[in-house]
Amino acid sequence: MNDSPSTLIVIVNYRSGALVIDCLKSLEPEIWANPATQVAVVDNCSGDGSAQRIADHIDQAQWGAWVRLVRSDLNGGFSYGNNLAIRPALHSAQPPEFYWLLNPDTLVRPGALRALTDFLRKRPQVGIAGSSLEDEAGELWPWAFRFPSVMSELDSGLRLGFASRFLSRWSLAREMSSVPEKVDWLPGASMMVRHDVFQSIGLMDESYFLYYEETDFCLQAHQAGWECWYVPHSRVLHIAGQSTGVTAKTDQPKRLPGYWYESRRRYFIKNHGRLYAAWTDLVWLFAFSLWRFRRLIQRKPDTDPPQQWLDFVKHSAMWNSHTEVGVVPPSGVR
Repeated sequence: MNDSPSTLIVIVNYRSGALVIDCLKSLEPEIWANPATQVAVVDNCSGDGSAQRIADHIDQAQWGAWVRLVRSDLNGGFSYGNNLAIRPALHSAQPPEFYWLLNPDTLVRPGALRALTDFLRKRPQVGIAGSSLEDEAGELWPWAFRFPSVMSELDSGLRLGFASRFLSRWSLAREMSSVPEKVDWLPGASMMVRHDVFQSIGLMDESYFLYYEETDFCLQAHQAGWECWYVPHSRVLHIAGQSTGVTAKTDQPKRLPGYWYESRRRYFIKNHGRLYAAWTDLVWLFAFSLWRFRRLIQRKPDTDPPQQWLDFVKHSAMWNSHTEVGVVPPSGVR
């Protein structure tokens, strides 16, 4: 067995040129320690000059031996951008053993790459492994997730202490410990996928523009018999929300974009059917309405995104039955 596993790192850029360059700088020592590693930066048709800035910096830093820039003709979303780099690698004469999906707003801590590849090599039943994440201050963000369900939506809408304790086994977020643990799904900010997973379930579903695509991918892998694990000794700093602003930490919450609701609806209809999706929407709307009434009575601060209730109704599966929300159809390995 080769000492340095062959790995393709994929970074999808959309108007985040400076962040991509910083991420590549953090990756440089990882590349020298793991010479069978290549990096593909996919520019999702940014149109702001960031692709050229990245290309110029690759030349200036003499990184051309291990990083290449792939220019997309359209902004097809997260799955589309990743697939643009992964698809040709899968069909190459010597495909990589692993594929590491990294957000542009990440900084890789020393040893993070090898921690994931070593973990996957020792456990052939594990198809997906993810890092522990740090926030901008370097504080650990120790969370992974359960698959969404009607019970998790009840919990997220209601936000009631005793009810959350009762619903804890279905709660979406799981606080992780300092040891590796099997989970349902992991954030796509740092997620390593075994080559055989793509061969068995296909590429990521490009009909998700942003959000829920990694949840769906992990679910497809789970249904095909692959395990997903949180690997805390692989550490990656993640500055959340820099490309979209949706999850960025600000004083005022922002209105969620339409594609967030569309992706959520697609996930539930695709994986559970329209009736279940509509029932889930109804449960969340009822629970969220109770929370908003209680917030007013108790004079709690309003931290919800603007117009969330109305936007949720507008995009609900109760009257929207279609699931195609991206700009291109889903693609498998072909």
